[in-house]
Amino acid sequence: MPLPDLLAAANHGAGSERIAFVKISLSRLSSGFLWLALLFCLLAAPFSASAEDASNRNGNSSTVLAAQQAVINDLVQKAAGFEGQVDEDSHSDSKLTDLRLGLQQVASDLQSAITALNTRLTEIDGRLKQLGSPPAPGAPAESPDVTSQRNNLTKEKDQVNALISKADEAQAKANQTADRISEIRRDLFARAMSRQYNLDYSLNLQTVKEFRQELGKLGQSVGAWAVFVIQNKVLSALAATALAFAVALIFLIGGRRVFGHLIEPNPMRTEVSYLARLSVAFWSTLLPTLAVTLFLFTILYFYSYFNVFQPDIEEMAIALCSAFSTLFFVYRLSRAVLSPDLPQWRLLGVEPHAGHVLIRLANGMAFAVAADFVLGRFNQILHSPLSLTVAKSFVATMAVGVLVIFVGLVKPFSDAEGRPRRWPAAFRTFLFLLGAVTLAAALLGYIGFARFLAQQTVITSAILITMYIGLLSARAVSQEDAFSNTTIGQRLREKYHLDDATLDQMALAIGVLINLLTLLWGIPLILLQWGFHWADIRGWGYRLASEIRIGSFSFSLTGIATGILIFVIGYFISRWFQNWIDGTVMSRRRVDSGVRDSIRTAIGYAGVAIAALIGISVAGINLSSLALVAGALSLGIGFGLQNIVSNFVSGLILLAERPFKVGDWIVSGSTSGIVKKISVRATEIETFQRQSVILPNSELINSAVGNWTHRNRLGRLEIPVGVGQRSDARRIHEILLNIAKGHPMVLKNPEPFVLFSGFGDFTLNFEIRIYLGDVMNQGTVQNDIRFAILDAFAAEGIEMPFPQRDIWIRSAGAAPAREEDVLKTAVANGAPVTPKPVEAV
Repeated sequence: MPLPDLLAAANHGAGSERIAFVKISLSRLSSGFLWLALLFCLLAAPFSASAEDASNRNGNSSTVLAAQQAVINDLVQKAAGFEGQVDEDSHSDSKLTDLRLGLQQVASDLQSAITALNTRLTEIDGRLKQLGSPPAPGAPAESPDVTSQRNNLTKEKDQVNALISKADEAQAKANQTADRISEIRRDLFARAMSRQYNLDYSLNLQTVKEFRQELGKLGQSVGAWAVFVIQNKVLSALAATALAFAVALIFLIGGRRVFGHLIEPNPMRTEVSYLARLSVAFWSTLLPTLAVTLFLFTILYFYSYFNVFQPDIEEMAIALCSAFSTLFFVYRLSRAVLSPDLPQWRLLGVEPHAGHVLIRLANGMAFAVAADFVLGRFNQILHSPLSLTVAKSFVATMAVGVLVIFVGLVKPFSDAEGRPRRWPAAFRTFLFLLGAVTLAAALLGYIGFARFLAQQTVITSAILITMYIGLLSARAVSQEDAFSNTTIGQRLREKYHLDDATLDQMALAIGVLINLLTLLWGIPLILLQWGFHWADIRGWGYRLASEIRIGSFSFSLTGIATGILIFVIGYFISRWFQNWIDGTVMSRRRVDSGVRDSIRTAIGYAGVAIAALIGISVAGINLSSLALVAGALSLGIGFGLQNIVSNFVSGLILLAERPFKVGDWIVSGSTSGIVKKISVRATEIETFQRQSVILPNSELINSAVGNWTHRNRLGRLEIPVGVGQRSDARRIHEILLNIAKGHPMVLKNPEPFVLFSGFGDFTLNFEIRIYLGDVMNQGTVQNDIRFAILDAFAAEGIEMPFPQRDIWIRSAGAAPAREEDVLKTAVANGAPVTPKPVEAV
């Protein structure tokens, strides 16, 4: 059984989601690091197979099958236990949520077991296919070992099929029970929203009397707890309080030092950008709320750790801390958005007086909802009468409905003449309708529905406003040149000497991060407000992290993240190995630079390919499923991607055969220059005019390429020289040969050679042929030799030739001259003789 399946099997009985998550992650990491070892074992297995090994494998298969059977039986028992508790806990939404989460975990574990069994079933079918069918009657008998293996495999196949059927049935039953729990929860929510209470008995003197009795019971509980603390837990309470205050003080000082400019707006600034206002509004709401929540729940943690709390008092304290955090959150948000005292930091352009009124109304609604929540928890803890619970919810929802209508009556804006102006008609109508529906639901006795509306009006609205501010901040910070003008951007520029392009890239990353944090923070809170539990959110998160199924294809975010991590590690390992080979091994052996570059490139591509394959395998993606994708792409490759594939294959051929290497001087068609880089698609050539030319590799493979420095830099240089036809050819030959031999860069072997190449129209043509140790120096050698020739010809009085033409003028009426007479006259006058005809003008 593979290592991930063994760990998964061990996880089936663990019963802990956190342990399961850790084990799954460790199994994927282990499979990544042991991939090469497992591959070696698989390759070596056929060479070590024997009858004894087959027996051992059969024994191991039986052991693994027994373990899987035990795991499946345990999961079936768990599913049956969860199913039996559904009817008992049908009245509690939180308990039903826990049961549903447990059933989903059982179904997931059963699916893992089924996958492992299907893998084993595929192996058995493959082995049976290799063994073949039993021999027909009258055919030669087969080996007893083959018969034994076939019988054992057939028996194991029947057992595996039976286990798969059992696991499928249990999984289907667990899913059905989970669906049933979802239906029960929906019915509970619908009944809570649609239940109508009789208000005649809930708003009378008896209710007031019950409220007084509940206050007395609350006072007795708190007093008893105080006596308990004084008598037994004074030092523990003091230590817990001191630790909580120490943590809060450290967080407060550190937060002020790091985020002080983001939490409090600067009243001295007169011009504030929209990004600055959004950022301060968002962070001045979120960070102080987190600080207060952390402080309160730190106190709760230490009091619980030192056993200072009693169970009922602890639940009351949790309710009070939650309510206070909500109140503080609404207060900070309303102050940040409206900012009545600092108009330059205001996000919503309301008048200062209207801003103060709206802040009071918002905090009033928050207080009503928080009081309803706290008193509801107290009623549950103290087992208060139903009439008292209905009465407090009725008062709270009525207060929220009235305050919502008051918000709609506020005139927050002013027109051009300074007269007050109401909200926009659509928003005002929505507020009036929301308040009226809340009041009507409460008056008609639908307290559950009215309470739900009141809570969403306050808490969900506050969360959505904060999320909207966060999303606006992300969009504003991502705009071009916005982040570089902020205080943080300027500090980063000064400290790390960053340019505008780098800061803009950082701004994009920061914008994405803000969006992600906003969604991760806001969506779970909204789901909690709309009736979901942490168990639901945790279950969704677990499913997203463990398995996402699209048709028959499944993947997991955890597996993908692990695969990416393995790929990054493999990439850096390949780069380290590449640099080690180049800098340690090949540099000591003085390997040619072109060979080193080819080996580096090959190692780099091979390392990336291996890291990608291992990463894909660890991510849980079956490589065999990619065969369909490869088959679909083959048609596209045949038509549209053939040039790319041709260049890729040509690049591999260039790296293997090395007809040229980096640093060579090559000529391909009209392109001549130095090879700078050889990749799998194209080759970069730098011409002598410093122009980079990118040539596809297929052109370099399919056409002729001249390489001046293929094996060495030795090369021959030809310099043509022309002299006048009257010159002494032998003296010219001697002068040119001495000049060629006298140059220090000209090789002595092969020795220089001067060729008398022929007769021109006006010249005697010579050609200097010399060999250079480095053909790249030919420009310098040509210049030196040509200057030396000029100097030598000037010293010897040798003239350089130039074109000449004789023109003869014939007088009118004179007899035409014969050609032989013209030639005799020209020779007598010392003029050069040319074979061209005489022109008469």
